[in-house]
Order: sequence, then C-alpha cells, then structure tokens
Amino acid sequence: MIYSRACEYAIRGLAHLAERRHGDLVRLRDIARAEDIPQPFLAKVFQDLVWAGVLESARGRSGGYALARPASQITLHEIREAIDGAADLTRCAVGLGECSDTMPCPLHDTFKPIRERIKQYLQRTTLADIARALTRKRALLVQTRSGSRS
Repeated sequence: MIYSRACEYAIRGLAHLAERRHGDLVRLRDIARAEDIPQPFLAKVFQDLVWAGVLESARGRSGGYALARPASQITLHEIREAIDGAADLTRCAVGLGECSDTMPCPLHDTFKPIRERIKQYLQRTTLADIARALTRKRALLVQTRSGSRS
C-alpha cells in the first residue's frame, strides 16, 4: 500500500488521540493496548512524531501524549512524511536519476497522475477525517455483531 507498517501504526495511534479532547494526555501503553500495537514499536513511532511537531509528550506519572495541534490541522501527508518520508511521491518510478516531463522514463506518463492523486489525497485528508471514519466503522461493527446475535 502507500504506508509502511510504522506509518499505519502512527495513523492508528494518532486517530486514537484525535478521538479525545484536544490537549488530553494519554499514556502510551493505553494507546498501544487499545489499538493492539506493540508498545516498543509505537514508542519509536511516536518519538518521530514528536520530533516532527505532530505530537507533544510529557514525562512522569501524569504524562503521556497529545496532539500538538487540532486533528483537523494534521494531514496524512504530514504523518507519512514524518514516518516514511515522501521521496517516493516525486522520484522516478524505475529509479532513473533524471526523470521529468521533458525527459521521461518509460513509466513516467503512467505513474505521474497516480502519484499526483495519491499526494492530493494525503494532503487533503486530515486526522480528523480518519478519526470520524474509524468511529463510523466501529459503530457499524457493533451494529453488525449485535444484529447477528438476534
């Protein structure tokens, strides 16, 4: 897909925070448990997100993580760039050093519009959008499960 496992975990962990009131600190172990993500892996991912300015962290007994800005101001592109980088959205599809509209590689004309659509999606889609979608999905799962018991 367009995300690494680390980026997927970042999005899930951040969406968990986005479902909370902005500024509320949540402990890493609670996020990892709720999202079924290995805690040491999530700690590394969240450290990268703190460095990127997406998350804030506080140490100590009442510490934890919180979004650095409202979820509506954090895009998937920003998250992906912090975890995976974004070079694959601009570099040559076949790895040639020089690839452009004037000097295209064999796949340039095919991949350019695909990359542009992916990039636009990542830039337009916010963490708030993801959190809303996950909330709807969870509600549907609950309905489906309760409907199957009847």
